[in-house]
Amino acid sequence: MTRLVTFGAAAVCALAVAVACSKHPPSPSAPSAAAQVSTEANSDGSTLKVSAPTLQSPINGARLEQGTPVVLVAGNSTTTFTTPVELSYRFEVTSSNGAAVDNALVPGGAGSTSRAIDVSHLEGEQTYSWRARAEYQGVGGPWSGVQSFVAPPTFGYIRGNELYDPLINGQTVGRIDGPATWIPNVGLRMDSASTVIEYALPQALTAGEYSALVTGLTNISNTEDPKWRVISMREGQSAMNDNDYRMTIDKRGNGAIAWRFLSGDNRSGRYIETIGSERVRYRFQDHLTYLVRASWGGGFFRAQYREGGADGALIYDFGKPYGGTYAPSPHMVYAGSPWRPGERGEPSTVKGMIIRQIWVSPNPRPAYANK
Repeated sequence: MTRLVTFGAAAVCALAVAVACSKHPPSPSAPSAAAQVSTEANSDGSTLKVSAPTLQSPINGARLEQGTPVVLVAGNSTTTFTTPVELSYRFEVTSSNGAAVDNALVPGGAGSTSRAIDVSHLEGEQTYSWRARAEYQGVGGPWSGVQSFVAPPTFGYIRGNELYDPLINGQTVGRIDGPATWIPNVGLRMDSASTVIEYALPQALTAGEYSALVTGLTNISNTEDPKWRVISMREGQSAMNDNDYRMTIDKRGNGAIAWRFLSGDNRSGRYIETIGSERVRYRFQDHLTYLVRASWGGGFFRAQYREGGADGALIYDFGKPYGGTYAPSPHMVYAGSPWRPGERGEPSTVKGMIIRQIWVSPNPRPAYANK
């Protein structure tokens, strides 16, 4: 009888232990996105349980020097998670008028996180604002405060098959040959028919555009003479008038607009130009700004003129199909047109024209190049 009582007490005791053990919490596991979201929103409406990042640089309206890379740096957020998680960070950059310039999500770094901004997307010497926040699996934390910086002066660049040269700050990324005069905030005036700005592209631009803003165009004769050129391209240094990869956009003496485009040798379809009535006469006025654009690719070449700048009235728009591929090597680009004694023809840059905001690229002309 005694042994049965002892066994029963032991069984009760074992059962009690099992019940108690069943009440112990499970071992911790990796956090889920849901576990990191608060049922109570942060003050700015976000729900991720983290602090706002701390903006480190650039701050307080820092003025960045020309050529300085624009890199935004934010100190990482702190979390209330029992298990660390890998946060990402969203950087937002806006212009002085509130337009979004950059909005990107990047992986978090160690202690701080950075975001490099393509300086070609910024307008030189203009003020920009920026802020950042942490994100985890699509859920955002609170935004940081806002800081500002002044973009570095933009004196242009040549990268691969893209060229940008504003020419409004008394500097160029090209090479000036011949007499020329800098007009502050307006551009470079070509003071002779032999003046050019020369650029060498590291890569051939087989499809894209060459456009520029030009003032100082006017009608100076009753005929097409002189046959002056506004913009041009060619292969290497061989004579322009005998070059198999040449492009020229003209403004002739009586205001006739003409052009020529060669995409290789003189075989059928690789040599196109304006003929007869295709050379439309226009009364140019030297105080007005004109956008001059050549575009090519997909077997079609087009020339355009706009009066009043990039958003002005379209006064000329004409093109033709071509064969082959425009692939000069090396690819040389000119404001005006090059010529040397002994070559066919004669000096043919538009004397007195003022050129600025040169854009050569496979990408569309950006708004910042339209000033």
